[in-house]
Amino acid sequence: MLERLLLSRFRNHRETALEGTAQFNLLVGENGAGKTNVLEAISLLSPGRGLRRAALADVPSQQGDGGFGVSAALITPGGDPVRLGTGISPERPGRRLVQVNGAESPALRLAEWLSIGWLTPAMDRLFVDSAGARRRFLDRLVLALRPDHAAHASRLESALRERNKLLSDDRAPDPRWLDAIEQQIAEAGAMVAQARADMIARLEARLLDLPEAPFARPSLAYEPGGPTEPEALAQALRESRPRERAAQRTLTGPHRDELRVMMAGKDQPAADCSTGEQKAMLIALVLAHSQLVEELAKGGQGEQRPRLLLLDEVAAHLDPFRRAALFERLREGSAQVWLTGTELAPFDAITGEAAVWRVSGGSVVREL
Repeated sequence: MLERLLLSRFRNHRETALEGTAQFNLLVGENGAGKTNVLEAISLLSPGRGLRRAALADVPSQQGDGGFGVSAALITPGGDPVRLGTGISPERPGRRLVQVNGAESPALRLAEWLSIGWLTPAMDRLFVDSAGARRRFLDRLVLALRPDHAAHASRLESALRERNKLLSDDRAPDPRWLDAIEQQIAEAGAMVAQARADMIARLEARLLDLPEAPFARPSLAYEPGGPTEPEALAQALRESRPRERAAQRTLTGPHRDELRVMMAGKDQPAADCSTGEQKAMLIALVLAHSQLVEELAKGGQGEQRPRLLLLDEVAAHLDPFRRAALFERLREGSAQVWLTGTELAPFDAITGEAAVWRVSGGSVVREL
């Protein structure tokens, strides 16, 4: 779990320190106070662009020098403390800096130390959003179980960019160069696709064990954007060159994967369900995934890493019955939970065991 968190020149937080954390950590304050900024800072202690997917240059405080820093003291399952830090310097605002115990490290290595998942109001539209948004959501789920997934996904993305550049060039690309790039896409892409398919299969099996209430139970299906074996994917890329040269982009591969979600009780596509039903399915998904990762870790099939759940305004639109059920499910797990809200009342069931901070104007004061 995170034992201590420091934010320096991060959005509206000039200098913020949170210490004395618990399993439940509640940030309370008015809209715009800086609650979600704290969650975003935590999310940057994992690979990727965080829960807002913001450009690094947009993160530093306007009153600062163009740089920012986020650091945390982490207690691992073995009890050993680890210091994690990330940020940018004013001199090189486009380059992300990462440190583990004071030594520089690639950002992808953060996944080896900490597993972070989140649920934000912006994700309420996940089922009607683009396929790319659902792929990013799925990759975050996979990363919680497989830290090396970030490296495979990064390698795939880089190779796809290079292939698309060649395909869109006025000159005909060298077939030998395409062969080499397509081999990289095939190798990394197969790893990514197979990890996604495995996660969906495991998660679907876990969801089948859950009741329909109090949260609507989703049913999941994986639709690959191409072959999922390296040799077959490489062959498909070779055969599709004429068509994709005309389109000037790659149309075959895991970057075209789709996560299909149905509401099990109605056998209805999630995108056609009500806003409340979509929210309930999303919560059910996140909770089932958290339980799955914990069960696999206990059974020796997953990494023993601290797990965090960041839940932004998750209780705002839940009735008291569903709020109580949510808190009980969270209490049963071992993940450290960070929640935000505009008032304490919806969290009465957990305030006696939670660390509570009042957030106002980018400052944080411990209340309970």
